[in-house]
Amino acid sequence: MAATIKDIARTLGLAPSTVSRALAGHPRIPEATRERVRQLAGELGYMPNRAAQSLVGKRNSGFAGLVLTDPGYGREDSYLGEFLSGLGQGLGSQGIDLFLAAIPEGQSELSVIRNIVASRRADGLILGRTSEVDPRVDFLIAAGFPFVTHGRVAAETSPYDWVDTDGFTTSGEAFDMLYELGHRRFALLTIEELMTFRLHRTEGLLRAIERRGDPSVTLSIVTSPRYDSVRRKQVIHDMLTGMPRPTAVLAMFDGLALAVLQEAEQLSLSVPGELSVIGFDNIASAAMARPGLTTFDSDVDFAARECARMLVARIANPGLAPQTHLIRPRLVPRASHGPAPAG
Repeated sequence: MAATIKDIARTLGLAPSTVSRALAGHPRIPEATRERVRQLAGELGYMPNRAAQSLVGKRNSGFAGLVLTDPGYGREDSYLGEFLSGLGQGLGSQGIDLFLAAIPEGQSELSVIRNIVASRRADGLILGRTSEVDPRVDFLIAAGFPFVTHGRVAAETSPYDWVDTDGFTTSGEAFDMLYELGHRRFALLTIEELMTFRLHRTEGLLRAIERRGDPSVTLSIVTSPRYDSVRRKQVIHDMLTGMPRPTAVLAMFDGLALAVLQEAEQLSLSVPGELSVIGFDNIASAAMARPGLTTFDSDVDFAARECARMLVARIANPGLAPQTHLIRPRLVPRASHGPAPAG
């Protein structure tokens, strides 16, 4: 038979109520005690009885939700899979299960979130793909419902929990590295959607260029559709065949950078001899590209686990002060960047 809370309490010499609170992550239970309880619960195969919890009037469902609004999200690379794996493990280690909610055709993401909040099908939500102005954030703050965003809004009017990567600083680092290698003709390959990470990475690049004060530096900002591969190919083709052609391309994320490498190969452009390319995220395929893609590792797994940790803390203690974590990406130098071509 499966172990019960009483079994755990008897083994550890604790009161059943203490074990119950420890399993729920109650902040008044010392962390050492919570860890002992969680470890023994795992060893004994304890599984919480959701039905029994409902019968005694407990509000917690034991679930956290992630709403997938974009059918193309993660379709072309491993980013979403890595994030889901880290998120699921981070929540699972605290006894919370992750469920995914897809948006039915013709229905808005906000309406699905409203239904989840009203029905209490989840104890909290994780929001991805945060935009510069995000009505989901405004709604959840007003509703007082636990949530964490991966990314953040452009202008924070009310504090809330978020995890993000420092794209502003990273873009500046990428520019400085290429500038020191002699590059003066730059292109930034970005996307149409008003995602906040797009804003921060663009601003970081513009600020770095401004700091140099070098009139010989030129920058073309090229916008590509995110999921229309035909249009994206044409946009990149036009960027690489225009005159004067950039000698360095900074891509908003690795998927775009890999598309630049493919188009450069078809145009017989040498990388990095004639063109340097830098991405962002360090997805699995970046290391397998030819040449290997120089990029910045955004540590997706850690970001997902941080989202899980913050959400569990928020669920356990709704009055907790808002938490934020800005992750500094790490440069992963490979073979797609080098000195500017002569002349």
